[in-house]
Amino acid sequence: MAEETGRGREVVLETDRLRLRPWRVDEAAIQREMWTQRDPRVPPHRRIDTDGHPTLAEFEDAIRANQPTSVGLLAVERKIVGDAIGYCGLVDSGHGAHEPELAFEFLRRVWGNGYATEASWAVLDWAITSGYERLWASVWDWNTASRRVLAKVGFIETDREEAPYGTNLVTTRTL
Repeated sequence: MAEETGRGREVVLETDRLRLRPWRVDEAAIQREMWTQRDPRVPPHRRIDTDGHPTLAEFEDAIRANQPTSVGLLAVERKIVGDAIGYCGLVDSGHGAHEPELAFEFLRRVWGNGYATEASWAVLDWAITSGYERLWASVWDWNTASRRVLAKVGFIETDREEAPYGTNLVTTRTL
């Protein structure tokens, strides 16, 4: 279920267990924690560097600067607990306005509970009702958990790209 709020085209999605909504500044620590938990095979520009950047303040500033929009990475909150546990949403794929990329990431402590799959289904349902034609998702070949989530929600591998940090699998799903 998608709800457009009064602030522009901000979208809030809900499932039985989850609410997907824009990030709040006081949740910047969750974003930083996810960065600290990333696999060492993730490219360095997507991890905390040796100087500690991005800092908590930099994450807070990024949340403040991010205007609510209908496309973006939404915080995933467990309804019962009320805590943000990761993100899921649509980002620019580079393949045109009607073909964004599905992206998700969750704190390690909540892995294995089906949250990534549940949140992805919510985003897919919203994308369908919003008129998107196809979604893309890229994933490292070594990231078996994310590959399983993408398979569960109907993505199929369409290409492979060799990169310094491994093989990047390109997957798509027609809507």
